[in-house]
Amino acid sequence: MNLSHWLARNAERNPNFDALFLGEKRIFSYGELWAAVKGAASWLCDMGIRPGDRVGIFMKNTPEYLVVFYAIWAAGGVVVPINGKLHPKEADWILQNADCDHVLCCNSLGPVLSEVSDVRVHIPKLADFASECSFDIKHRGSDDLAWLFYTSGTTGRPKGVMITHGMIQTMALGYFADVDEVRSADATLYAAPMSHGAGLYSIQHVLAGARHVIPESGGFDEAEIFALAKHFGAVHMFAAPTMVKRMTQYAKEHGETGKGLRTIVYAGGPMYMADIIEAVDHFGPRFVQIYGQGECPMGITVLPRSDVTDRTHPRWRERLKSVGYAQSAVEVRITGSNGETLPLGAVGEIMVRGDLVMPGYWQNPSASEETLVQGWLKTGDMGALDADGYLTLHDRSKDMIISGGTNIYPREVEEVLLEHPAVREASVVGRPHPEWGEDVVAFVVATGIDATDLDRFCLEHMARFKRPKSYVFVDELPKNNYGKILKTELRQRL
Repeated sequence: MNLSHWLARNAERNPNFDALFLGEKRIFSYGELWAAVKGAASWLCDMGIRPGDRVGIFMKNTPEYLVVFYAIWAAGGVVVPINGKLHPKEADWILQNADCDHVLCCNSLGPVLSEVSDVRVHIPKLADFASECSFDIKHRGSDDLAWLFYTSGTTGRPKGVMITHGMIQTMALGYFADVDEVRSADATLYAAPMSHGAGLYSIQHVLAGARHVIPESGGFDEAEIFALAKHFGAVHMFAAPTMVKRMTQYAKEHGETGKGLRTIVYAGGPMYMADIIEAVDHFGPRFVQIYGQGECPMGITVLPRSDVTDRTHPRWRERLKSVGYAQSAVEVRITGSNGETLPLGAVGEIMVRGDLVMPGYWQNPSASEETLVQGWLKTGDMGALDADGYLTLHDRSKDMIISGGTNIYPREVEEVLLEHPAVREASVVGRPHPEWGEDVVAFVVATGIDATDLDRFCLEHMARFKRPKSYVFVDELPKNNYGKILKTELRQRL
């Protein structure tokens, strides 16, 4: 079934429900939103878009984004969302790889992309699609492509993950089963890029008839988020761990309580225990963690609100360090180097199987064959399962440090470093060593301490062989456009 049917049905049942806002300004009801989507879909078909065609979206978060998003689906096309923070040449590479003939842009990105790309650039405006027209949604099956998501490419050229209509439906229904309830009185706030998880999460809010709020800034601004939350109430948002940390720091400095924020789903990178404890202590029970990948979008595990908040369970700290247990639509197991299933507590590669796993990478059969093995997705992440089914991430397999034949997981070291009150950020990598193979180096953003202080602190909290052999103090850590720390760049610095 075509995903745009969910929007059409809600518009039929609840045409007067508030749907789309820019800041506090109401743009469309659900009836008006669907009318605009139909107009945009008809426009796309007139341009020659046919079922299965890929259409790029290179926009910052704008009201037009949501309209063209669902219009591409209604026309039978495939959404190719590109992060608006990418360089135009990087965006053009994705468009060329996806065989896009058309790309939809906002005012600020269209002209610069036109300078480097021969793909036809269009800048849609809401006023162009406001009039009512008839349009028949193009049929799409569960196995038909809906979204072509390009990985962040921290270790080379990004790969196009093929995400089908059925996968997104499964993700949305799994959200209701495992992550959170959504009601029509709720509002989802797009403070993270709509080209990523925030955009995927629009679908369950459409299904529930909830409100969609685009910040006037088009992105993440702490003061704006708290103001909009107080205005709308019952606000949901998707956030990277770095965003949660920044929100907590801002709230404590400016006396914000988080009033109006109902649910913050965090994912996309490591959430360190010290940071989430501080966030819960300040904001209360508003947080849910999920673990997913583009290859299994938003749906591998969940750490529900009750577990994030609980401080009474005898193993609450271990659970809070975990990413929770398997979501309803998938199976999770841990395997060794030969593909064998490992016992509970053993660290190995995390494998996932289920209807939410991608069919493969776009036009990349060798990468698909390497990543999908007998129906199981090799995530490339290292982790361990406990007896209760909770999964604890250790690191990407490529990030694991082997020193003197012993495995050292950088995240364990980072967790300890971040417990020091003077440390704001930390990232640990391996450095080649002639005798030990590798030794541990910590890049640290901190004030008022030196390497001697940190070394003493580490020796008090971890085994001696795990502690960093060098501390590199930096003003900031290099990150990609999704806020993930670029360990490849840190290794190059060494």
